Amino acid sequence: MEIILTRIKPQFKSMRKLFSVRFTNGSVNFSLLVIRLVFGILLMTHGWMKIENFSQMSGSFPDPFHVTSKISLTLVIFAEVFCAGLAVIGLFTRLAAIPVIICMCVIVFMIHGNDAVAKQEPGMMYLASFFVLLLCGPGRFSLDSLIWK
Repeated sequence: MEIILTRIKPQFKSMRKLFSVRFTNGSVNFSLLVIRLVFGILLMTHGWMKIENFSQMSGSFPDPFHVTSKISLTLVIFAEVFCAGLAVIGLFTRLAAIPVIICMCVIVFMIHGNDAVAKQEPGMMYLASFFVLLLCGPGRFSLDSLIWK
């Protein structure tokens, strides 16, 4: 494929870049920033809704570990608001990703374990994105990068 693309006329050089498997540090760092911002902010909105409706939800919130519904809801809010917020700004990102990953594993495999994939899909997406942040870190465009130079 590369041989074919090298023989393409100069006006189609940008097409070569589209099919390239190469990457730059800048593109990886920018991609990590996008993951942090998009998934972190979206997850924070879920947690914020839980804060606003805490009194209504605390009595009937799922309690898979039998620690009371109120404590389970508080732990989920901690992961979805506080830890996701740390990921958004890129502070203690790998550490902050762990509670989110645990929370999403509980949601996907315990709470929605017997449900259709459509019901599990949001949790799976958050799980995958925060797992990437755990493995790769926050990237250069983060507070972690500034602090730990």
